[in-house]
Amino acid sequence: MSHFSTNIGQSPAFESLIRSAKMVASTDVTVLIKGETGTGKEMLANAIQKDSPRANKPFITLNCAALPEGLVESELFGHKKGSFTGAIANKQGLFQAADGGTLFLDEINSLPLAIQTKLLRFLESGECLGVGDTKPYKVNVRVIAATNADLTKQIAAGSFRQDLFFRLNVIPIELPALKQRSEDIESLIKHFLSICSENYSVTAPKFSKRSIKVLRSYNWPGNIRELRNLCERLSILLAGQTIEPENLPPEFSSCIAAPDNSPFILPEIGLHLDKLEADMIHQALARTNGNRSKSARLLGVSRDTLLYRIQKHGIALH
Repeated sequence: MSHFSTNIGQSPAFESLIRSAKMVASTDVTVLIKGETGTGKEMLANAIQKDSPRANKPFITLNCAALPEGLVESELFGHKKGSFTGAIANKQGLFQAADGGTLFLDEINSLPLAIQTKLLRFLESGECLGVGDTKPYKVNVRVIAATNADLTKQIAAGSFRQDLFFRLNVIPIELPALKQRSEDIESLIKHFLSICSENYSVTAPKFSKRSIKVLRSYNWPGNIRELRNLCERLSILLAGQTIEPENLPPEFSSCIAAPDNSPFILPEIGLHLDKLEADMIHQALARTNGNRSKSARLLGVSRDTLLYRIQKHGIALH
């Protein structure tokens, strides 16, 4: 059974990505997953592992940006007792822990240059060298790397090895930002609400059509992670209720249009409707040089209706 979920997207971009990931999963090739923060890079790496011949072996994750530079080498390759201050015992590295399985290196762009050299050596020979060791060891590990940065720019700046990039970039997979697959938002919402309902034993809320429209027009800087967090919040605070645009957090307010998709929003202090109507008629007549038929079309009314309202407001025609 495939571990690539079919209920979290049907957009062409997403379907193409899943087809590529399924083909990659059956091989042992190195994969580089690209995409903005929050697009689901670790989830995709996990699905590749579960759909691969290594499914029953370890899946180890390291965020390369989460550790101080001095600890990354020891964490990845292990160290020998006494090799540095604080090394009070031999330590197994993540490569050894992942033997037979997959090592997922997230934010590979943050890996220090010295460690990039050792990673390249492993990818080319399968050999690792622990800190303080003189004899390398061999492991059978598949590497899946991920980045939210443009590695070609880092190569140009001298902060990322070009030869390592070519070795990692055997099969590149780029996850689209959520704003690029807005047609998948509704299915993603159903997926996350179902998970929240089960995890918290609550009745899942429902999103109205107006709310879905607002969510589709939002920019989603946090991508899928932001949508998942929103679903979790509303599942707890508004369990079993219908979510309207007014129930959404403040960051969505700029996407909420007036009823019937009108670009006009009623001011808080109100307005004088007759004065507004007369002003709109004046503007339409000025824009069309007094042409009543064209003015009527601009205002979305019939010519007879416009003439009636011109007379009603006592607007002089020239």
